[in-house]
Amino acid sequence: MAGFEPITSLEGLVRAASATGSGQLPKVAIARSAEGHVLRAGVEAWKRGLVEPVLIGDRDETARVADERGLDISRFRLIHMTDDQAAVNEAVRLFREGEARFIMKGLVSTAVLLKAVLNKETGVPHPSRILSHVAVCESPVDGRLMVVTDAGVNIQPTLQRKADILRNGLDVARALGMARPRVAVLAATEKINYPAMPATLDGDILTKMARKGEFGDVEVLGPLSLDLALSREVAACKRFDSPVAGCADILVAPNIEAGNILYKSLSTLCNCIMASVVTGSRVPVVVPSRGDSEASKFHSIALANLLALRCGA
Repeated sequence: MAGFEPITSLEGLVRAASATGSGQLPKVAIARSAEGHVLRAGVEAWKRGLVEPVLIGDRDETARVADERGLDISRFRLIHMTDDQAAVNEAVRLFREGEARFIMKGLVSTAVLLKAVLNKETGVPHPSRILSHVAVCESPVDGRLMVVTDAGVNIQPTLQRKADILRNGLDVARALGMARPRVAVLAATEKINYPAMPATLDGDILTKMARKGEFGDVEVLGPLSLDLALSREVAACKRFDSPVAGCADILVAPNIEAGNILYKSLSTLCNCIMASVVTGSRVPVVVPSRGDSEASKFHSIALANLLALRCGA
């Protein structure tokens, strides 16, 4: 992946994602489309010059939901399908045939959508990657963009899966222009405490793997507590000297529970807008949570579009 100018804010992300260089907007396939918040995010993305939605779902229900919210969807292509499996298969087909740049979840379950993406015969799996959830937000500590992973896919990842989760996070960070990302592999302590706290050993091993060059040009430190990863003051107080301490670009959670709590703490307690995608296949997939704000859904579309532009996946 070629180096890019650093993106330093979510608004900068939107600007970069809309710089398509052509008059025709790329398409996002939404399956199924009769979901008000997703429709509003899609219309806003079209108005901002990011993408044009292709709506896959029940024609009458989609029109009713759009009318209730005052959304004009008359210019968008609408493919009438009332079955969940058929809708996600159609979304994947549109991507495979070059008619859509990425996919967004509407009124279907995440499991059904991701299973279709991973199907070896009709889907678009990556030959050497796993799926993982990657979120981007502006840090409530200092305003920098930071990456949080994995809050939504891998429940109790093994060491190898954590390495793959880290690689997916690095792809996103580099697409944001982070030339040498600083990665904190999170745990409750900086000391190895195995077997009582397996995450501490995983953090140590991932750090050693990074020093051997297995993740490219990157600075990885683990195990590391959240306060040391984000606060320069805490790092100074504890006399903890590291290029990562106090300025981590990527936070790698030990499991889905910790990742999900961190994600929802940022969005709920800190009012952070969370741009998030599921990566690791050949297509970025926007899988919004029902509790995500409309701003988060819109910025997730921007992030997926940027990844499709810059990573080709």
